[in-house]
Amino acid sequence: MATKDVFATVTKRGSIIKAPQDDSNDSNGANSTATNGTKGHKQTQEPIDNRKTDSSPRFVIIGGGARGYAYASAIHKLTNGIVCAVAEPLKFSRENLGKKFIWQDDEPSEGQSFPGWREYLDYEISRRKRVADGEDNVPAGAEGAFVCVQDAMHEAVIVGLAPLNLHIMCEKPLSTTLQSCLKMYQALKPNMATNVFSIGHVLRYTQHNMLLRKLIVEDKVIGDISSVVHTEPVGWWHFTHSFVRGNWRNAHTSGPSLLTKSCHDIDFLLWMLCSPEKAGEGEPHLPTTVSSQGGLNFFKKSRKPVAAGDATNCMKCPLGDSGCKYSAKYLYVGPHRYSLEGGNLSMPVNIVVHDIEDYKTMDEKRTAMIRALEADWDESTPKEEVAARSWYGRCVFEADNNVNDEQFVTISFPETNRPAKQVTFHMVAQTKKICERFTHYYGDDGEVYADGHKITVENFATGEKTEHDPKYVAGGHGGGDQGLTAQFVAACDAVKNKGWAAERAQNEFIGCTLDEALRSHAMVFAAEEARKEQKILHWQQWWKEHIGEVSK
Repeated sequence: MATKDVFATVTKRGSIIKAPQDDSNDSNGANSTATNGTKGHKQTQEPIDNRKTDSSPRFVIIGGGARGYAYASAIHKLTNGIVCAVAEPLKFSRENLGKKFIWQDDEPSEGQSFPGWREYLDYEISRRKRVADGEDNVPAGAEGAFVCVQDAMHEAVIVGLAPLNLHIMCEKPLSTTLQSCLKMYQALKPNMATNVFSIGHVLRYTQHNMLLRKLIVEDKVIGDISSVVHTEPVGWWHFTHSFVRGNWRNAHTSGPSLLTKSCHDIDFLLWMLCSPEKAGEGEPHLPTTVSSQGGLNFFKKSRKPVAAGDATNCMKCPLGDSGCKYSAKYLYVGPHRYSLEGGNLSMPVNIVVHDIEDYKTMDEKRTAMIRALEADWDESTPKEEVAARSWYGRCVFEADNNVNDEQFVTISFPETNRPAKQVTFHMVAQTKKICERFTHYYGDDGEVYADGHKITVENFATGEKTEHDPKYVAGGHGGGDQGLTAQFVAACDAVKNKGWAAERAQNEFIGCTLDEALRSHAMVFAAEEARKEQKILHWQQWWKEHIGEVSK
């Protein structure tokens, strides 16, 4: 089907996806130019249609933090969707999102602002009853929800919202345990006949990766794949912010880092190597074994500099501002590139002080930041209090973190419906690159190197090198946030306004089934089991024992 893009870089099952209203254009968004003796391909961009109408799909944002705000922004700027409500307990975040995308300079009206998802649920049940009773002037509700609360809350929200029969986009990961993921799957499955579902696996939706999949899976530019090596460099300071001091530091409360940081990498690899070429059609190439090695190697007390002494908080450390590159004052106050004094008011600065922009002067901002960083705990602090919040001033060698800062996962695929192959994934914290993933693909006919910016294809027989230069979007996971949002909203719009069946919209716009989302999460939990028990797991046997009849 050749159609017009709703979002210039959106793709359909690895190739460029088209919007359902116009079958006139047939362009994959790529132009060819010669450069330095190699073939070059650069993607172009079409205008974005974000016009809102009375029939536009409407969405509630459940969780108005950084992720909820990112999705709300993408809905507002890049789609015809409408953000109609926000449910968020933190007043600043709720009002910040609402003023930007919902009620602007006015006060929130009925059905636009809620202190939590349960309040939204109660309101929506009541609103629907009022409509059924024939009451006049009842505000319109939402057809879809973006669930962006903390990972451990996903199950409660998804299961709780299931009776509303909404289209659901759930931030990754699905949940923090396999059993919780299975409960969510069972709650979502009955609604799939009429609704679409998406998981926040944003790596599927960057221009770079959509073109990459088209080249490797559809066009087979290097023949059948035999081996893949994929690296996720988390970044030396980013890892400390999120996985040593931040919300995802403790596997018991937030899940292992392979889940919270890398589940979309595992999903990306399965999308490239396991999933059918077209979503919902054909059989997957299921793995045969999975193994994993890794651990917490660096961010622990045994690696603490001797000169730091007994200090547990950076603001009181004898090493001072410049004696340690992990100094909270250096990273958040300055002069680090992404610090307050570096001119940054977004992540990570506004994660430490949510309302940093409300302080009028730099001195006031600096005082607020230092006050937040001085917060600390000791042995007398209840464990529940320590676990309940982030401690961004804490020494990275004295924190209560226990998630891996390095991990390898190896997945083998047998010769069945496709040739045998193997993939190795490496997540590493200590890197200069910040989440700038890179991958080597080795095939029968050549090699591909992809780094999120360029895709380089080399042919063994001819020696010819071809460079593809897809449009790169800075921030937002290389455009993945925007791409996922555009695809999800387009799917909802197709169901609401174009008469599409939910299954068709699911496959052609989202390109990922609920079963695929479950499989990629299951692979993460299997890999963690293999790592902890130091063994090689046989995938289909493990699936039968842990998933069984649930997915049928």
